[in-house]
Amino acid sequence: MSEKKINICHLYPDLLNLYGDTGNIICLKSRIERRGIECSVTGLSVGEKLDPSKYDLFFIGGGQDFEQDVLIGDAETNKKAGIKEAMEDGKTFLAICGGYQILGDYYETWDGNKMKFMGCIDYFTKGHPDRMIGNYMFTCDALDGEKIVGFENHSGKTYLGSGVDSIGDVLKGFGNNGEDGREGMHYKNVFGAYCHGPMLPKNPKFCDLLISTALERKYGSASLEPLDDTLENNAHDYMVARLSE
Repeated sequence: MSEKKINICHLYPDLLNLYGDTGNIICLKSRIERRGIECSVTGLSVGEKLDPSKYDLFFIGGGQDFEQDVLIGDAETNKKAGIKEAMEDGKTFLAICGGYQILGDYYETWDGNKMKFMGCIDYFTKGHPDRMIGNYMFTCDALDGEKIVGFENHSGKTYLGSGVDSIGDVLKGFGNNGEDGREGMHYKNVFGAYCHGPMLPKNPKFCDLLISTALERKYGSASLEPLDDTLENNAHDYMVARLSE
């Protein structure tokens, strides 16, 4: 067993778990532990204060408007300061769909009601009457254009601000807004995407990117032993072929 350890913070696991997003936690923990690295997962929900010094990797899943409305006051009081501190300190984040949206500045409904979000990163989301839904595919710039596959289902259109990159280009589907051909958000070591599925089991290279980023931030270096990804790659490659037709 390695002397290294990754501590994962799962934010709002009871409220933000749309389309099996907790599968991302299962995948992360498995791929970390199969390499002999210790891993702990702590769930933090409403009423619990976030101490960013305790964690190396943070995950926020997806939720509907109701769940976002319930937790936004708690996020402002108990989580926002710690999240911003961890982000600026170079710690690793993955935020999916609703979790991705609430890290931005605000959400404006299609009929003009504006809900203030955490404002940790410069982007915003506007609701639209029509949903963007279906299997989709996009590239990952941080992995030299590796194709990422997943499932999107959102009516919000997200627009990135200055100094905030996308994860990559949409190859099939809608992505952030169905207009500019971009998907997701990448700021420092923070990644946000609309990618349900869950995202990580079908995209093992992206999962390992998160793990190696967290290890490098904590220990100064990261060398991951290869795993037998036959099943994962088969699932990934099948969807790439299907979406390339």
